This record gives sequence, structure tokens and C-alpha cells, in this order.
Amino acid sequence: MRVTFISLFPNYFDTFKAHSIIKNAIAKEKVTIDTVNPWDFVKEGENVDDYVYGGGAGMLMLIEPVVAAIESVRTEESYVVLMGPRGNTHSQEKAKEMTNIKHLILICGHYEGIDSRIKHYIDEELSIGNYILTGGEGAAVIVADSVIRLLDGVIKTESHQNESFENNLLEHDQFSKPVDFRGHKVPEVLLSGNHQEIEKWRKENQIEVTSKLLLKKELKGE
Repeated sequence: MRVTFISLFPNYFDTFKAHSIIKNAIAKEKVTIDTVNPWDFVKEGENVDDYVYGGGAGMLMLIEPVVAAIESVRTEESYVVLMGPRGNTHSQEKAKEMTNIKHLILICGHYEGIDSRIKHYIDEELSIGNYILTGGEGAAVIVADSVIRLLDGVIKTESHQNESFENNLLEHDQFSKPVDFRGHKVPEVLLSGNHQEIEKWRKENQIEVTSKLLLKKELKGE
């Protein structure tokens, strides 16, 4: 897979590429990551943003340099996603679907966003939740991370099997050393070596954890 971030701040992604699973995925040639800066598509003395027609606070990213950035890398295998609040909320199921994309282009808005005519040049708008960020870079990293880790060979397949959302349940509680930390003890069944009982406990714990969250949301009216 190839992932391209279109952003006014390409250095934002340096840390993302340089550590942990993503770094290893790049080293294994499971993914390539590059950035395109709309600033590279404006003439000297011009800007990538301007005032909003009709008035209003803040500046708006201009359509021309953003579309030029898209077209500089877009191919028949590309799928272009705008990070924005109007899109469907990203999910684990969506991340799985996106692993089939050969070239994922993630557009990161800034300021008051991008000229609305951008909708004619994208394949989808995607949100990560009902809140506002200072830019789309953080959201784009979240989407990219969720997809890349699911690519074949990036992490072991069995590592996915009991993760949160894989079976519509949250992941079970997990523990390590010490067995007793300030009176908080690891459940004895996990130390028993009885794998059948351990799996039973984990499934029951998944249901319990998920039920508690759903009840909490219900009480909050979410």
C-alpha cells in the first residue's frame, strides 16, 4: 500500500513514520508513505488560503493548490479521502475495507477547512468523531495507523483476533507482572494454565466490559 498525506505541514508525519509498527511496516515494504504540500503548487507571492466569500471568521484553504496536489499523485489505483466533520465516522470495519486500497490519499484541512468545491475531487469524506481539531493531520494519522496495522504481514494475524471491535465486543482485561500490585491481584484463572478456562474467562470479561460501557452511554443519553 502507498499512503500519501496532503498537508501544509509535512513534517508533522515524521514521528509517525519513524517509530514502532509503522516504522517496521515501512522497513518490510508493506507500505510506503509520502507527503505532498499544497504550498508547492502556488506561485511566488501567492497564498494557499484566503478570506471566505460572504464574510466570516478565519481563512479558507484555496481549491486550486489542493486539487493540484491531488492530481500530482493521483492514479487509477488512488482513493482520495478528505478528513472532515461531514463524513461518516471511521471504524474498525472501515479500516479493514481500506486495506484493499492500493494508494490511499488523505487530505488534511487547516484553518476553516477547504473550499467546498473539493467535494468534486475526492472519493469520500471521513470523520474520526464529533469534535474539532486544529487541522486534519491528527485525524489522518489515526486513519492511516488503523489501516496500516491491518495489512498482511505488518503484525501477527492472531494479534487482531481478540482486539476491541473485532467481534462487536471490547477487548478483555489484560494483566502482567506483578501478580499483586498494592492489593490489586491478577485473576487466578489467568495463572492456572487451563487454556479452556482462560478463554471462557476472557469471553465473559469481554461481554462484561462492553455491557458496562453501553450502560454508561445509555445513562448519559448517548
